[in-house]
Amino acid sequence: MPLQERSADSVLQPSSKQVAHDPVDEVTLKQARDVLDDVKNKGEAGLRQHALRLGDIKQLDEKIVLDQEELKKAFESMSESEQKLLVRTADRIKGFAQAQRDSVKEIDVPILGGRAGHTVAPVEVAGCYAPGGRYPLPSSVLMTACTARVAGVKIVVVCSPKPHTVTLAAAYVAGADFFIKIGGAGAIGALAFGCLPGIPAADVIVGPGNRWVTAAKSIVSGRCGIDMLAGPSECLVWCDETANAEVVAADLLAQAEHDTDAVPVLVTSEPHGKETVAKVQKALEEQLKTLTTAATARESVNKKGFYVIGKDKAEALAVVNALGPEHLEVMTADSVADAKLCTSYGGLFIGTRSAEVFGDYGCGGINHVLPTSNTARYTGGLSVFTFLRIRTWLKIEDAQASQPLVSDAAQFARLEGLEGHARAAEQRRLADGNNKRAKTSD
Repeated sequence: MPLQERSADSVLQPSSKQVAHDPVDEVTLKQARDVLDDVKNKGEAGLRQHALRLGDIKQLDEKIVLDQEELKKAFESMSESEQKLLVRTADRIKGFAQAQRDSVKEIDVPILGGRAGHTVAPVEVAGCYAPGGRYPLPSSVLMTACTARVAGVKIVVVCSPKPHTVTLAAAYVAGADFFIKIGGAGAIGALAFGCLPGIPAADVIVGPGNRWVTAAKSIVSGRCGIDMLAGPSECLVWCDETANAEVVAADLLAQAEHDTDAVPVLVTSEPHGKETVAKVQKALEEQLKTLTTAATARESVNKKGFYVIGKDKAEALAVVNALGPEHLEVMTADSVADAKLCTSYGGLFIGTRSAEVFGDYGCGGINHVLPTSNTARYTGGLSVFTFLRIRTWLKIEDAQASQPLVSDAAQFARLEGLEGHARAAEQRRLADGNNKRAKTSD
């Protein structure tokens, strides 16, 4: 049978590693660090040497940076139907991202003696990585670069190795300023260190990639921001006997065809769990016979895929929440109510008609760059918030009204043994008790 059985108990153990794993292994980390060191120390020369070694370029002096005009030519070479598809998808992504951006406001609130608040400002430069391996992924270009633009980022740079025309066209539609035709750890180094003429170092680097990209992001994190450390893609379908087995199987295979390391998971429960699993297994086998990407999907299903049958609905839910998958589909008799019980996921797809592939291609505008490997328990996916800085400010003008703050700060400082802090606070104490106003510039 395609999917392997795993027990609910094994998943629910605190030490369970059913989906969670370290996204960066030591060998890959060392290889990525070697590349990054060369890019940091040798600049563009180091970047080009590794790009040549890895086959991203065929000669050292090959052009590796495209500007907006060249991206426009790629877009114009597409058919009208393809152009409209890219524009429609970009508009959906931008629309949802704009709604997110509009939900965050600057604040200005009164406090004793003055006011406090926060501002909302985008980063200056964003680096957006798109994989260039097994399949071209223009959708990832749109997801990252469109979102950065809506956030208000001034300079958006896209990187992808051996880009297809559609990938370049997507970068144009998204409004990218530059496109670097290099991938892997070298591309992350180019973004982090700003080693190419006219392209500044990125403040934030986002987007999915292979294990060398992930390792490189983990290394440069701190020098710049990153969205997440993504592992293999995952899709978990929680269903019961009311679900359409053909639909469930199709959604699991859609995930499985991404990569041989993708993780398709089925969770159901008794009293009809065994029958439900049998129907889905049969559908998987039948659909694999005609799937053009069957070689990849079959290996993913057989090697990484599994199913869990809970003794009841409550145990099935516990398994779903323990696994915290990247993509979670809920196809139960009461999918709306059951979805509200789910606490850990990257993206949630409620009901049979809410296909996970709609999320992949921006059909609802939601972003497809999502947390994997059980990291959804503490973080969400890529959004405009990834590119925004919430910065606080404080302004005290009424010296008399602010005296309780002086006393509290001094007392707290001495509790911590920091006399210098206490004295700094007491420099603002009023000696004569008069209602003086501090002179502060607006």
